[in-house]
Amino acid sequence: MNSKKIRDLTFILHRCLGLAVGLVLIIVGLTGSLLVFEQDFDHFMIAQQYGIITPQQVQLVSPESVMNTIKTKYAARSDLHLFRIYLPDTPASPYIGQLSTTKDQRTEVFLNPYTGKIIGERISDNTLIGTILSLHYGLMAGETGTKIVGIAAFFMCVLTITGLVLWPGWRRLIAGFKIKLDAHPKRANFDIHKVAGIIAVVFLFFTGFTGFCWNFYDLTEPIIYAVTFTPKLSEPVSKPIPGKSTLNLTQQLKIADAALPSAVTKSIYFPSKPEEALQIRMKLPQESIDYGNSNVYLDQYSGKVLRVDNALKLPLGDRVLNSFVLLHYGTFWGLPSRIFYVFVGLAPLILFITGFVMWQYRYQAKNKKSDRSIEMSHLRRN
Repeated sequence: MNSKKIRDLTFILHRCLGLAVGLVLIIVGLTGSLLVFEQDFDHFMIAQQYGIITPQQVQLVSPESVMNTIKTKYAARSDLHLFRIYLPDTPASPYIGQLSTTKDQRTEVFLNPYTGKIIGERISDNTLIGTILSLHYGLMAGETGTKIVGIAAFFMCVLTITGLVLWPGWRRLIAGFKIKLDAHPKRANFDIHKVAGIIAVVFLFFTGFTGFCWNFYDLTEPIIYAVTFTPKLSEPVSKPIPGKSTLNLTQQLKIADAALPSAVTKSIYFPSKPEEALQIRMKLPQESIDYGNSNVYLDQYSGKVLRVDNALKLPLGDRVLNSFVLLHYGTFWGLPSRIFYVFVGLAPLILFITGFVMWQYRYQAKNKKSDRSIEMSHLRRN
């Protein structure tokens, strides 16, 4: 098969895939642009809804006190399980407790870090951010929607590869980045398509690949561990002691601090079963992810350190999986890359519109050629 036929087949594949999954990618891209500043927007909404917390020159209430307050508040709700507490990010941030139900609905509770009082609560899925997240990851269609988005993300990776093959700038590099807006609309439309595509191509591939891996995590996680020759660590297990309750949280946190002395505790994951471990999520100064990727796992009864995951010393497979957050949300260069990722989210819309216009031009030209052939045939017969 010669190079022209390969290019023609690549073009057909690129065009068909773009038209087939374009609308899904537009929805995912636009919601992704909104989610780039998800945490900033959410913190603003929390402050507006539940009040601004004024920093004080007093010690914060302990996470254990927060845990007890939440458990007391919802003691009558047997369907709710406290599974995580986020510690305040800034002096003006609240403690955030997250409770789950048997219906996978998540309730968030906000507490003043200086008084320990509950200042508000909400069901996260019912918030604006929760709705955007549901639309982004699963088109608000549950497991089926998650699979559709995952498949579309995979096809976006294919589109980026075929787009690179077809990009005209490989022959004339400078011309490949020019947009002639004063030329014929057909040419201007083509230029916008090729320039927007080449600028965003690498980042579209990253977001598509990471999105596909997340939406099909049970499939992709073992593959990533296999190709990186990384054995997956077994889950830490607590050993229940008959007649003995769990160790208090304050003691557990002191043990975790000693296990990773230079790290800061960001959140606490509580066991849902007697044999599960207490997970303390921490952030080392060198880490760029806001909530950290370092963890200390403790036996919830004895306080024994079961495992320490230093994010800077993790095996390759785990480092690859952890990098997905940076690549998908565009936080690897801080604010500049996050702003750029707003454009990356808009790219599918730009590429779909310009690609559809290109298809229309070709379709109209093909019809005109067909009409001329019919007309010439009719004239010959007469």
